[in-house]
Amino acid sequence: MTRVSVIGAGAWGTALAVLAARAGCAATLWVRRPAHVAELTSAGTNTAYLPGIALDPAIRIESDLAAALAADAVIYAQPAQHFRAFCRNAAPHWRSGTALVIAAKGIECGTGALLNEIAGETLPSVPVAILSGPSFAADAARGLPTAVAIAGTESDLVDRLMAALAHGAFRPYGADDPVGVEVAGAVKNVLAIACGIVLGRGLGENARAALITRGLAEVTRLALAKGGRVETLMGLAGIGDLVLTCTSLKSRNTSLGFELGQGKPLAEILASRRSIAEGVSTAQAVVALAAAIGVEMPIAAAVDRILTDPSVIDDEVRGLLARPLKREI
Repeated sequence: MTRVSVIGAGAWGTALAVLAARAGCAATLWVRRPAHVAELTSAGTNTAYLPGIALDPAIRIESDLAAALAADAVIYAQPAQHFRAFCRNAAPHWRSGTALVIAAKGIECGTGALLNEIAGETLPSVPVAILSGPSFAADAARGLPTAVAIAGTESDLVDRLMAALAHGAFRPYGADDPVGVEVAGAVKNVLAIACGIVLGRGLGENARAALITRGLAEVTRLALAKGGRVETLMGLAGIGDLVLTCTSLKSRNTSLGFELGQGKPLAEILASRRSIAEGVSTAQAVVALAAAIGVEMPIAAAVDRILTDPSVIDDEVRGLLARPLKREI
Protein backbone atom coordinates (compact mmCIF):
# COMPACT_ATOMS: atom_id res chain seq x y z
CA MET A 1 0.00 0.00 0.00
CA THR A 2 2.03 2.92 -1.31
CA ARG A 3 -0.47 5.37 -2.85
CA VAL A 4 -2.64 7.27 -0.35
CA SER A 5 -5.16 9.98 -1.21
CA VAL A 6 -6.74 12.24 1.39
CA ILE A 7 -10.15 13.78 0.73
CA GLY A 8 -10.46 17.19 2.36
CA ALA A 9 -7.91 19.93 2.89
CA GLY A 10 -8.96 21.02 6.35
CA ALA A 11 -6.53 20.78 9.26
CA TRP A 12 -6.83 17.01 9.79
CA GLY A 13 -6.90 16.14 6.09
CA THR A 14 -3.82 18.24 5.43
CA ALA A 15 -2.04 16.71 8.42
CA LEU A 16 -2.84 13.19 7.20
CA ALA A 17 -1.43 13.97 3.75
CA VAL A 18 1.73 15.32 5.38
CA LEU A 19 2.01 12.22 7.57
CA ALA A 20 1.44 9.86 4.63
CA ALA A 21 4.18 11.59 2.63
CA ARG A 22 6.59 11.37 5.55
CA ALA A 23 5.86 7.65 5.81
CA GLY A 24 7.02 7.23 2.23
CA CYS A 25 3.65 7.06 0.50
CA ALA A 26 2.84 8.77 -2.78
CA ALA A 27 0.35 11.19 -1.21
CA THR A 28 -2.44 13.14 -2.89
CA LEU A 29 -4.52 15.84 -1.17
CA TRP A 30 -7.92 16.46 -2.77
CA VAL A 31 -9.33 19.97 -2.39
CA ARG A 32 -12.88 20.98 -3.21
CA ARG A 33 -12.13 24.24 -5.03
CA PRO A 34 -9.79 24.26 -8.07
CA ALA A 35 -8.54 27.71 -7.05
CA HIS A 36 -7.34 26.23 -3.78
CA VAL A 37 -4.89 24.03 -5.68
CA ALA A 38 -2.92 27.08 -6.82
CA GLU A 39 -3.06 28.62 -3.34
CA LEU A 40 -1.65 25.54 -1.61
CA THR A 41 0.93 24.91 -4.32
CA SER A 42 2.28 28.46 -4.40
CA ALA A 43 2.26 28.97 -0.62
CA GLY A 44 3.67 25.54 0.19
CA THR A 45 1.42 25.44 3.26
CA ASN A 46 -2.28 25.43 4.13
CA THR A 47 -2.41 28.90 5.65
CA ALA A 48 -6.15 28.81 6.33
CA TYR A 49 -6.33 25.52 8.22
CA LEU A 50 -2.84 24.31 9.17
CA PRO A 51 -0.50 27.32 9.20
CA GLY A 52 3.19 26.83 9.83
CA ILE A 53 3.30 23.28 8.47
CA ALA A 54 5.23 22.90 5.22
CA LEU A 55 3.66 20.77 2.53
CA ASP A 56 6.13 18.33 1.02
CA PRO A 57 6.44 19.28 -2.68
CA ALA A 58 5.92 15.59 -3.44
CA ILE A 59 2.30 15.83 -2.19
CA ARG A 60 0.07 16.13 -5.24
CA ILE A 61 -2.67 18.74 -4.78
CA GLU A 62 -5.70 17.67 -6.80
CA SER A 63 -9.22 19.00 -7.41
CA ASP A 64 -10.35 16.25 -9.77
CA LEU A 65 -12.09 13.62 -7.67
CA ALA A 66 -11.70 10.77 -10.14
CA ALA A 67 -7.97 11.42 -10.36
CA ALA A 68 -7.66 11.55 -6.57
CA LEU A 69 -9.38 8.17 -6.22
CA ALA A 70 -6.55 6.45 -8.12
CA ALA A 71 -4.90 5.16 -4.95
CA ASP A 72 -4.44 2.09 -2.79
CA ALA A 73 -6.26 3.82 0.09
CA VAL A 74 -8.53 6.86 0.15
CA ILE A 75 -8.80 8.63 3.51
CA TYR A 76 -11.99 10.64 3.99
CA ALA A 77 -11.32 13.70 6.18
CA GLN A 78 -14.20 16.03 5.33
CA PRO A 79 -17.18 16.76 7.65
CA ALA A 80 -19.27 13.74 8.56
CA GLN A 81 -22.50 15.26 7.23
CA HIS A 82 -20.98 15.40 3.70
CA PHE A 83 -19.96 11.75 3.69
CA ARG A 84 -22.99 10.28 1.92
CA ALA A 85 -22.67 12.82 -0.90
CA PHE A 86 -18.99 11.99 -1.23
CA CYS A 87 -19.72 8.27 -1.50
CA ARG A 88 -22.34 8.83 -4.16
CA ASN A 89 -20.03 11.07 -6.19
CA ALA A 90 -17.10 8.69 -5.77
CA ALA A 91 -18.96 5.44 -6.56
CA PRO A 92 -18.73 5.67 -10.39
CA HIS A 93 -14.96 6.28 -10.19
CA TRP A 94 -14.03 3.83 -7.41
CA ARG A 95 -11.38 1.31 -8.43
CA SER A 96 -11.49 -2.33 -7.43
CA GLY A 97 -9.21 -3.02 -4.47
CA THR A 98 -8.98 0.60 -3.27
CA ALA A 99 -9.68 0.82 0.47
CA LEU A 100 -11.74 3.54 2.14
CA VAL A 101 -10.46 4.91 5.45
CA ILE A 102 -12.96 7.05 7.36
CA ALA A 103 -11.19 9.72 9.41
CA ALA A 104 -14.27 11.90 10.02
CA LYS A 105 -16.10 11.69 13.34
CA GLY A 106 -19.87 11.99 13.37
CA ILE A 107 -23.28 10.39 12.96
CA GLU A 108 -25.54 11.32 10.06
CA CYS A 109 -28.42 13.62 10.90
CA GLY A 110 -31.83 12.39 9.83
CA THR A 111 -30.88 8.73 9.57
CA GLY A 112 -28.73 8.11 12.65
CA ALA A 113 -26.37 6.11 10.43
CA LEU A 114 -22.73 5.58 11.34
CA LEU A 115 -20.38 6.48 8.51
CA ASN A 116 -19.32 2.86 8.01
CA GLU A 117 -23.00 1.99 7.59
CA ILE A 118 -23.32 4.66 4.90
CA ALA A 119 -20.25 3.24 3.17
CA GLY A 120 -21.84 -0.20 3.25
CA GLU A 121 -24.95 1.16 1.53
CA THR A 122 -23.27 3.32 -1.10
CA LEU A 123 -19.95 1.53 -1.71
CA PRO A 124 -20.92 -2.07 -0.85
CA SER A 125 -17.87 -3.83 -2.27
CA VAL A 126 -15.26 -1.43 -0.88
CA PRO A 127 -13.07 -2.52 2.09
CA VAL A 128 -13.52 -0.01 4.92
CA ALA A 129 -11.48 0.96 7.97
CA ILE A 130 -11.90 3.68 10.62
CA LEU A 131 -9.04 5.96 11.71
CA SER A 132 -9.69 7.67 15.03
CA GLY A 133 -8.06 8.57 18.32
CA PRO A 134 -6.54 11.45 20.29
CA SER A 135 -4.99 13.50 17.51
CA PHE A 136 -4.91 17.27 17.25
CA ALA A 137 -3.90 17.94 13.66
CA ALA A 138 -1.25 20.56 14.39
CA ASP A 139 0.57 18.40 16.95
CA ALA A 140 0.57 15.35 14.66
CA ALA A 141 1.77 17.40 11.68
CA ARG A 142 4.57 18.94 13.75
CA GLY A 143 5.89 15.45 14.41
CA LEU A 144 4.89 15.31 18.07
CA PRO A 145 4.10 11.84 19.47
CA THR A 146 0.62 10.79 18.35
CA ALA A 147 -1.12 7.41 18.65
CA VAL A 148 -4.33 6.53 16.82
CA ALA A 149 -6.50 3.48 16.24
CA ILE A 150 -7.14 1.97 12.83
CA ALA A 151 -10.11 -0.37 13.05
CA GLY A 152 -11.59 -2.76 10.54
CA THR A 153 -13.06 -6.21 10.19
CA GLU A 154 -10.40 -7.24 7.64
CA SER A 155 -7.23 -7.88 9.63
CA ASP A 156 -4.96 -7.80 6.59
CA LEU A 157 -6.28 -4.37 5.57
CA VAL A 158 -5.69 -2.97 9.06
CA ASP A 159 -2.14 -4.34 9.11
CA ARG A 160 -1.35 -2.84 5.70
CA LEU A 161 -2.73 0.56 6.68
CA MET A 162 -0.73 0.57 9.91
CA ALA A 163 2.46 -0.27 8.02
CA ALA A 164 1.77 2.37 5.37
CA LEU A 165 1.09 5.27 7.75
CA ALA A 166 3.42 4.58 10.69
CA HIS A 167 6.44 6.86 10.73
CA GLY A 168 8.53 8.53 13.42
CA ALA A 169 6.28 9.68 16.24
CA PHE A 170 3.03 8.77 14.47
CA ARG A 171 1.97 5.37 15.79
CA PRO A 172 -1.19 3.56 14.63
CA TYR A 173 -2.60 0.70 16.70
CA GLY A 174 -4.82 -1.93 15.09
CA ALA A 175 -8.34 -2.73 16.27
CA ASP A 176 -11.12 -5.02 15.07
CA ASP A 177 -14.12 -3.10 16.45
CA PRO A 178 -14.91 -0.39 13.89
CA VAL A 179 -18.35 0.22 15.38
CA GLY A 180 -16.99 0.92 18.86
CA VAL A 181 -14.22 3.10 17.48
CA GLU A 182 -16.63 5.11 15.35
CA VAL A 183 -19.25 5.62 18.07
CA ALA A 184 -16.55 6.77 20.49
CA GLY A 185 -15.12 9.29 18.04
CA ALA A 186 -18.53 10.74 17.20
CA VAL A 187 -19.99 11.08 20.69
CA LYS A 188 -16.86 12.51 22.32
CA ASN A 189 -17.40 15.71 20.31
CA VAL A 190 -20.81 16.17 21.94
CA LEU A 191 -19.32 15.55 25.39
CA ALA A 192 -16.53 18.03 24.62
CA ILE A 193 -19.14 20.74 24.08
CA ALA A 194 -20.56 19.87 27.51
CA CYS A 195 -17.12 20.17 29.11
CA GLY A 196 -16.56 23.50 27.39
CA ILE A 197 -19.85 24.79 28.76
CA VAL A 198 -18.76 23.75 32.26
CA LEU A 199 -15.52 25.70 31.87
CA GLY A 200 -17.20 28.75 30.38
CA ARG A 201 -19.80 28.76 33.15
CA GLY A 202 -17.12 28.52 35.82
CA LEU A 203 -18.49 25.28 37.27
CA GLY A 204 -15.06 23.92 38.15
CA GLU A 205 -12.76 21.01 37.42
CA ASN A 206 -14.73 18.57 39.57
CA ALA A 207 -17.71 19.06 37.29
CA ARG A 208 -15.62 18.49 34.19
CA ALA A 209 -14.15 15.28 35.61
CA ALA A 210 -17.65 14.05 36.43
CA LEU A 211 -18.86 14.88 32.92
CA ILE A 212 -15.98 13.01 31.29
CA THR A 213 -16.61 9.95 33.46
CA ARG A 214 -20.37 9.87 33.15
CA GLY A 215 -20.05 10.79 29.49
CA LEU A 216 -17.87 7.73 28.98
CA ALA A 217 -20.69 5.65 30.47
CA GLU A 218 -23.09 7.12 27.89
CA VAL A 219 -20.71 6.42 25.00
CA THR A 220 -20.26 2.85 26.23
CA ARG A 221 -24.00 2.21 26.41
CA LEU A 222 -24.50 3.45 22.85
CA ALA A 223 -21.51 1.55 21.49
CA LEU A 224 -22.66 -1.71 23.09
CA ALA A 225 -26.18 -1.22 21.75
CA LYS A 226 -24.73 -0.79 18.24
CA GLY A 227 -22.61 -3.93 18.53
CA GLY A 228 -19.33 -2.46 19.77
CA ARG A 229 -17.24 -3.79 22.64
CA VAL A 230 -16.59 -2.26 26.04
CA GLU A 231 -12.80 -2.73 25.86
CA THR A 232 -12.70 -0.46 22.80
CA LEU A 233 -13.95 2.39 24.96
CA MET A 234 -10.95 1.91 27.26
CA GLY A 235 -8.54 2.44 24.38
CA LEU A 236 -7.22 5.26 22.22
CA ALA A 237 -10.47 5.87 20.35
CA GLY A 238 -12.46 5.88 23.58
CA ILE A 239 -11.00 7.28 26.77
CA GLY A 240 -7.90 8.54 24.94
CA ASP A 241 -9.79 10.77 22.53
CA LEU A 242 -12.31 11.77 25.19
CA VAL A 243 -9.63 13.00 27.60
CA LEU A 244 -7.73 14.93 24.92
CA THR A 245 -10.78 16.65 23.48
CA CYS A 246 -12.50 17.43 26.78
CA THR A 247 -9.46 18.89 28.54
CA SER A 248 -8.14 21.36 25.98
CA LEU A 249 -9.49 24.57 24.51
CA LYS A 250 -7.52 23.66 21.36
CA SER A 251 -10.51 21.40 20.65
CA ARG A 252 -13.04 23.07 18.34
CA ASN A 253 -15.90 21.50 20.28
CA THR A 254 -14.63 22.36 23.75
CA SER A 255 -13.87 25.94 22.74
CA LEU A 256 -17.35 26.25 21.20
CA GLY A 257 -18.90 25.01 24.43
CA PHE A 258 -16.72 27.43 26.40
CA GLU A 259 -18.08 30.39 24.41
CA LEU A 260 -21.62 29.10 24.84
CA GLY A 261 -21.03 28.85 28.58
CA GLN A 262 -19.91 32.48 28.61
CA GLY A 263 -23.17 33.52 27.01
CA LYS A 264 -22.15 33.97 23.38
CA PRO A 265 -24.90 33.11 20.83
CA LEU A 266 -24.30 29.93 18.83
CA ALA A 267 -24.86 31.67 15.49
CA GLU A 268 -22.20 34.23 16.34
CA ILE A 269 -19.72 31.53 17.36
CA LEU A 270 -20.26 29.56 14.16
CA ALA A 271 -20.03 32.66 11.97
CA SER A 272 -16.61 33.52 13.40
CA ARG A 273 -15.08 30.12 12.50
CA ARG A 274 -13.77 28.55 9.32
CA SER A 275 -13.52 25.05 10.77
CA ILE A 276 -16.49 22.87 11.71
CA ALA A 277 -17.22 21.66 15.24
CA GLU A 278 -18.70 18.25 14.45
CA GLY A 279 -20.42 18.00 17.83
CA VAL A 280 -23.02 20.61 16.86
CA SER A 281 -24.66 18.45 14.20
CA THR A 282 -23.75 15.16 15.87
CA ALA A 283 -25.60 16.06 19.09
CA GLN A 284 -28.96 15.95 17.35
CA ALA A 285 -28.08 12.72 15.55
CA VAL A 286 -26.82 11.02 18.72
CA VAL A 287 -29.93 11.89 20.69
CA ALA A 288 -32.23 10.67 17.92
CA LEU A 289 -30.26 7.43 17.51
CA ALA A 290 -30.19 6.80 21.28
CA ALA A 291 -33.95 7.31 21.53
CA ALA A 292 -34.58 4.99 18.59
CA ILE A 293 -32.63 2.11 20.13
CA GLY A 294 -33.56 2.74 23.76
CA VAL A 295 -30.27 4.06 25.16
CA GLU A 296 -30.30 6.65 27.95
CA MET A 297 -27.91 9.57 27.27
CA PRO A 298 -28.88 12.51 29.53
CA ILE A 299 -25.68 14.52 28.98
CA ALA A 300 -25.91 14.32 25.21
CA ALA A 301 -29.60 15.23 25.38
CA ALA A 302 -28.81 18.26 27.54
CA VAL A 303 -26.18 19.43 25.05
CA ASP A 304 -28.66 19.07 22.19
CA ARG A 305 -31.24 21.19 24.02
CA ILE A 306 -28.62 23.83 24.86
CA LEU A 307 -27.53 24.05 21.24
CA THR A 308 -31.17 24.70 20.33
CA ASP A 309 -31.61 27.27 23.10
CA PRO A 310 -28.47 28.34 25.02
CA SER A 311 -30.60 30.23 27.54
CA VAL A 312 -31.46 26.90 29.20
CA ILE A 313 -27.86 26.13 30.27
CA ASP A 314 -28.47 26.71 33.99
CA ASP A 315 -31.75 24.76 33.89
CA GLU A 316 -30.01 21.82 32.19
CA VAL A 317 -27.23 21.81 34.79
CA ARG A 318 -29.79 21.78 37.59
CA GLY A 319 -31.68 19.01 35.81
CA LEU A 320 -28.60 16.80 35.58
CA LEU A 321 -27.81 17.36 39.25
CA ALA A 322 -31.40 16.55 40.25
CA ARG A 323 -31.49 13.17 38.51
CA PRO A 324 -32.34 10.22 40.79
CA LEU A 325 -29.43 8.77 42.72
CA LYS A 326 -28.14 5.48 41.33
CA ARG A 327 -25.34 2.94 41.60
CA GLU A 328 -22.35 3.80 39.42
CA ILE A 329 -21.88 0.23 38.20
